[in-house]
Amino acid sequence: MSSEVESSANAETKSSDEDLKKLESDYRVLQEEAQSLINDRAHLESEVRGLKKRANTLNEEVKSMRKPPLIIGTLQDILDSDRAIVRSSNGTVFQVSLNQRIEPSKLQPGTRVALNQDTLAIIEVLHDAWDPMVSGAEMVEKPDVTYSEVAGLDDQIEAIREAIELPLTSPELFVKVGIEAPKGILLVGPPGCGKTLIAKAVANHTDATFIRMVGSELAQKYIGEGGRMVRELFSLAKEKSPSIIFLDEIDAIGAKRLDGSTSGDREVQRTLMQLLAELDGFDSLENVKIIAATNRPDILDDALLRPGRFDRVIEIPMPDEKARSAILSLHVKNMNTKRINVQRVVELTEGYSGAELKATCVEAGMTAIRDKRDTVTQNDILGAVKRINSKRNQGGISSTPEGLYS
Repeated sequence: MSSEVESSANAETKSSDEDLKKLESDYRVLQEEAQSLINDRAHLESEVRGLKKRANTLNEEVKSMRKPPLIIGTLQDILDSDRAIVRSSNGTVFQVSLNQRIEPSKLQPGTRVALNQDTLAIIEVLHDAWDPMVSGAEMVEKPDVTYSEVAGLDDQIEAIREAIELPLTSPELFVKVGIEAPKGILLVGPPGCGKTLIAKAVANHTDATFIRMVGSELAQKYIGEGGRMVRELFSLAKEKSPSIIFLDEIDAIGAKRLDGSTSGDREVQRTLMQLLAELDGFDSLENVKIIAATNRPDILDDALLRPGRFDRVIEIPMPDEKARSAILSLHVKNMNTKRINVQRVVELTEGYSGAELKATCVEAGMTAIRDKRDTVTQNDILGAVKRINSKRNQGGISSTPEGLYS
């Protein structure tokens, strides 16, 4: 009887031990699941906080986008601590309220400001706000054109280097001689003869800041905007000095002033007068040089051509036989050719500009590509000359009247 009781007690003990182990195992599983859920909760809470921040940011952007745009104007005069006179970007003059949070020392006549579209109150001062068209004119990367790639213009290149590069690199020479360095040069010549190409070479060979602007970009719709851009252009050049300003197609704003003219013509004339004042006004240009280019020197205003503004007028002529040979040799050197007689091509291209000579080489290369060849032959170039001549005869490429640049 006692043995039966003892075996029964052992069985119960064994069963309770198994239950205890099972409970411990279940507890560990539940504990791991609880820890996993806690981790998931923390991760989700972190994601929620991130999404809330992003939602707040997007809400701020939406609010900012819904705000009315600000008008750019120029501060003309300060009447008192609360009022000022401003000129908006369309030329209209207003009396507006001042923002009391702006320091009075920052509000000076001529300062560019941002105006509320509805009340025209001054919201903020635009300190170093260059016009995007002006600030974008600065060439950050130098062109890859060198003087060796400008063939047939050795005398003109020498004159340009003397007038532009020498005053910037060796100003002491002019001090010793006792003369003022040339302020700028004017490149004149038919289209396609290398005026812009020379300017690129100057930009490549100088360490000065190179600023390029086309004359037509300075011709603006609203009164005073063209003159303002000219002022900003020269202010940028002085700030970045030593610098070189290249004004391409200057005849767009430099034409002769006439008595009978439209309102648009008068605005262009105001821009020209601002340019004349910047070139030879009271403010010294110091280490700023100007290169201008045009193919219509006959229509330029006399005040623009006088010494003291453009001290040298350099003619870029149509290439003669020697220059054509140099230009063709330069282009042919970079091509994969076979038995090319350059002198024969030079004889057939009399009256060609540098651009037309380059077009001839490109056309010859296109013929080889069309025939699935990788070599340009003499026949390809002769055929290209015939096609270019056909375009010239049809008026596709106009010739410049003789004597215009003499």
